[in-house]
Amino acid sequence: MATLTVPHAVPPVAEDCEQLRKAFQGWGTNEKLIITILAHRDAAQRRAIRRGYAEKYGEELLRALTDEIHGKFERAVILWTLDPSERDAELAYEEAKKFHPGARALVEIACTRTPAQLLAAKQAYHDRFKRSLEEDVAAHVTGDFRKLLVPLVSAYRYDGPEVNTSLAHSEAKILHAKIHDKAYSDDEIIRILSTRSKAQLLATFNNYNDQFSHPITKDLKADPKDEFLATLRAIIRCFTCPDRYYEKVIRLSLGGMGTDENALTRVITTRAEVDLKIIKEAYQKRNSVPLERAVAKDTTRDYEDILLALLGAE
Repeated sequence: MATLTVPHAVPPVAEDCEQLRKAFQGWGTNEKLIITILAHRDAAQRRAIRRGYAEKYGEELLRALTDEIHGKFERAVILWTLDPSERDAELAYEEAKKFHPGARALVEIACTRTPAQLLAAKQAYHDRFKRSLEEDVAAHVTGDFRKLLVPLVSAYRYDGPEVNTSLAHSEAKILHAKIHDKAYSDDEIIRILSTRSKAQLLATFNNYNDQFSHPITKDLKADPKDEFLATLRAIIRCFTCPDRYYEKVIRLSLGGMGTDENALTRVITTRAEVDLKIIKEAYQKRNSVPLERAVAKDTTRDYEDILLALLGAE
C-alpha cells in the first residue's frame, strides 16, 4: 500500500550522514543527493539519520536542511524527514493557528490515524509547542467548527472490531432526524462522530444507507457552499473511503487556477508510508491519468523530484 521505495542494501547511517553533509557543502547544495537519501528511507531510518547527524556534527539535520534549501521543496523535505507524529503535530499547529473553514489537516489527523497515532501526535504537539493541541484549537477556531473540532481531536476511540448493531440502528436514526431538521451542529451528531470507534461508525453509516436508501453524505449536500457541511462529509469520507477522500484532495490541489502545494505536499508526505499506492490507483481510475504524470505537469524542479520519488516513480 505504501509507495516509499527503500534500497535492498541500505548504507550505514554514518555513510548517509556523511553524504548529506557533502550535499550541504561547496558552492551549491546538492538537492538530488538529499532526495536520493531521504526520500528512500523509512521513518525509523530517517530517525536514525537525524540522531547520527546530530551526534557527528553537533547540529540538527532539520536546521541544516532549513539553512540550505527553501520554499516548497524545503517544506516537502522537512515534513517528510520528521517522524510521523512530529509531522502531524506540525501540520495541526499550522492549521490551528491559521484556521479557515475549508482546512482539512485537523480532520485528517483526527479521522484517518489510529487512536494510538492520534495520541502520539498530541504528545509530539506537547513536546514541540509546550501546550496541547486541544487548547490551541479551542483558542483559534470559533463557532460550530470549534464545537466540532475540539472533541474530534480530543478523542481516544476504541480501536477494536466489535460492533453494537442495535446501537448502529438507533444512532443512524438520530443522525437522520438531526440532519432532516438541519441541526447540523447538534450535540448528538458531534457526539457520535467524535466518540464512536471506526467499526461502529461504519456500521452506523451502513445502517443509515439501509434504512433511508441513500448514503448519509447525500443528505449532507443540502448546501454545496456550506463549509461546515463539507467538513462533516470529509469526516465521514475519512472513515468510509480514505483513498477516495485523499484522491479528491489531490485532484483539487492540482486542478483550477494554480497548484495548492500545501495540500499536495501534506497528502504525499503523510501517506507515502501508509496507503499512497491505493490513492494512486483511485486517482488513475477517477481521472484516467497516472498521478505521477499529473504531479509532473503541475510541479517543477526539486519539488517535483521529491514528490515523484515519494510516489514511487521509477
